Amino acid sequence: MNKGLELDWSYAISALPVLLKGIQYTIFIAAAGLLIGFLIGAIVGLGRSVKNPLLYGAATVYVEVIRGTPIMVQALYIYFALPLMLGIKIDPIIAGIMSIAINAGAYIAEIVRGSIQSIDRGQVEAGRSLGLTSAQTFTNVVWPQAFRRMIPPLGNQFIISLKDTSLLTVIGVGELTRQGTIVVSANFRAVEIYTIVGLLYLAMTLGISIVLRILEKRLQVN
Repeated sequence: MNKGLELDWSYAISALPVLLKGIQYTIFIAAAGLLIGFLIGAIVGLGRSVKNPLLYGAATVYVEVIRGTPIMVQALYIYFALPLMLGIKIDPIIAGIMSIAINAGAYIAEIVRGSIQSIDRGQVEAGRSLGLTSAQTFTNVVWPQAFRRMIPPLGNQFIISLKDTSLLTVIGVGELTRQGTIVVSANFRAVEIYTIVGLLYLAMTLGISIVLRILEKRLQVN
């Protein structure tokens, strides 16, 4: 460590309003992206759970392509390449939400698929024996139990997506990391600013973890 380094935390304190603005973007993009990602993941996960080869094949290609490429590349593609192909301009915030949604959707699809397949087959047969249709059995018997089992991994995915927003700085999204970098470029206090940025990410992820544990206990997830 440089013995001549003198830390001045007043710079970090004065930067808090700017960093808190970045937190707002971070949480908004992560939450919106995860919500859309859950809808994508639910559809794709169901596609991965059926015997229809066309649906299964399309869902599998999506999951493998997205999980096999970095989210930073996906964000760059959405923000720079997609507008060139479609002849439109995409706002960085929208591109960021799309990146989180598409990326999270692939992982959520596997969460959905695994949760559905974890439900005992006997319960499905019991539902059918009571006169329920396949759709009614899935809606009233399989999905409620599967959804409860999804809660822990969905919480983990939210934490991952929240941290992934830091990569969106490459397309100019004003999230926490981007705001921190802007402040550092102005005052060159990298140690103080990035320490605070890291602590703010830690506070958010720990907060989510605590809420998740409370939710698991209340719902008795196992």
